[in-house]
Amino acid sequence: MAKIRANGLELEYDVHGASDARPLLLIMGLGAQLTRWSSDFVGALAARGFRVIRFDNRDVGLSEKLEAAGPPDLAAMVGERMAGRFPKAAYTLDDMAQDAVGVLDALGIDKAHIVGASMGGMIAQLVAADHPDRTLSLTSIFSTTGHHDLPPARPEAAARLTARAPDPTTDLEGYIAHSITGARVIGSPAYPYSEAELRQQAIETVNRSYYPVGFARQYAAILASPHRRDKLASVTAPATVVHGLDDPLVPVEGGRDTAAHIKGATLIEIPGMGHDIPPAVQPIVIDAICAVADRAV
Repeated sequence: MAKIRANGLELEYDVHGASDARPLLLIMGLGAQLTRWSSDFVGALAARGFRVIRFDNRDVGLSEKLEAAGPPDLAAMVGERMAGRFPKAAYTLDDMAQDAVGVLDALGIDKAHIVGASMGGMIAQLVAADHPDRTLSLTSIFSTTGHHDLPPARPEAAARLTARAPDPTTDLEGYIAHSITGARVIGSPAYPYSEAELRQQAIETVNRSYYPVGFARQYAAILASPHRRDKLASVTAPATVVHGLDDPLVPVEGGRDTAAHIKGATLIEIPGMGHDIPPAVQPIVIDAICAVADRAV
């Protein structure tokens, strides 16, 4: 892995696949590091003819942290949204979309297939809408337009967004238990990970980076950003929307709304899939990415 300068920030990234293969940019979700795109998933995409680029979003993993911005008051921001107003935040999803385009700039890539999951799907949607000349295709995975008419997360999943985890520097086992519980709440009911797998994921994540205020600032960016229905109408690249029918965090209606507002978009709904991409589901998602990429001109 290495760092590049993108949109004025130092961002951590890595690349897999042949240098002359089709460029594909993976954008991860809220508070998640680039390693949440598993090595098997990335390797399978590389084997299908892509040059796969992962990167840590700002404020997460090994990318630059915006310390000067300080922690956001999420409770106040949620109150603002409930009152129909958009709160101020250190940055918005538009800024994070500029980061993604900045990664392409830094690597000398004119156009790429853009793939995003959850918040990363929101960012990917903005890249496709606002930078059509940089987008070969769009794949939005368990994401949403963010429109206020859509159903919210189930209460138990919504609670995970604000539940404070124990500090792993003083209570590692408590942190791991919290992570496992959270993964169970939002994960795929038909394809559960074993406790050992979830434990290993938690340990690897915290060993690479622990920075909870970055999660909070990214969440604030979502709260401060308007819905994308109108912008999605301008997307010209081939698009696919992938969503689990059993997603408790971003209900499937969010994926349906996304597909409905992108002309010609393909919608793939996966029974038993929640808000993760377990190994058994990866081939379906990879086939979807390849199919929409093959439609690109």
